[in-house]
Amino acid sequence: MKIDIDRVAVVTPETNIGDLVLFHPQTAQILYDIGMHCLGCPASGAETIEEAASVHGVDLETLVTLLNRKITEK
Repeated sequence: MKIDIDRVAVVTPETNIGDLVLFHPQTAQILYDIGMHCLGCPASGAETIEEAASVHGVDLETLVTLLNRKITEK
């Protein structure tokens, strides 16, 4: 039996990257494109979207918007 639980229904600055990529793997390309080339490393999985935006010099609001659009695409 498959249980489909989406713990990341909406991306916020506090969203954990590990959870985001686990539940929405299609977001990995966006994160990779902003310079997160180590998505598989333990440190990146524990970061928040806000921390990633800060470290990679990306506008937080823009990143959150892009990620939310991606997870709601059909």
